[in-house]
Amino acid sequence: MVDETFDVVDDQDRVVAQAPRREVHAKKLLHRAVHVLIHNEAGQLFLQRRSLIKDTFPGCWDSSCSGHVDAGENYLTAARRELGEELGWRDTTLPLRPLLKLSASPETGYEFIEIFVLGPISGPFELHPEEISEGRWIAPEELDAWLKKSPAHFASAFRLLWQYHRAVVLTAIGF
Repeated sequence: MVDETFDVVDDQDRVVAQAPRREVHAKKLLHRAVHVLIHNEAGQLFLQRRSLIKDTFPGCWDSSCSGHVDAGENYLTAARRELGEELGWRDTTLPLRPLLKLSASPETGYEFIEIFVLGPISGPFELHPEEISEGRWIAPEELDAWLKKSPAHFASAFRLLWQYHRAVVLTAIGF
């Protein structure tokens, strides 16, 4: 795997340096990431199960699409790039809607995370096997029960997002 370069940011999400991924993660430096929540007409969310070869939260369920913001890249550009890399969607006209931004914390992996919403869309998806082992649609009430029963099945940033911002997500998807 090529060691990507990320922007290192301060506690106000201002770029202060650049460093390789390995160093950013090892030193727990603040950096940036994106998550995209895709929903369908029925109000279900598409979740991805992270590949077992991922360095963080392997095999855990997560947002529809997620990834780091590369050095010099903005959040929206990163979200569009990740949609192409993970789900095979390279259409730069997709109507991504910014939803909210999570502050960097241990739960987010020291990432400021911009959350986008996309939908209603039902696919098709081309899951990249090095990124995603599987995906599934899930109703919000089913997700609530699953998270309550088995929180360790989910990546920590997704747990944080759903725990504190569930109502904002459901309003954005019209549920």
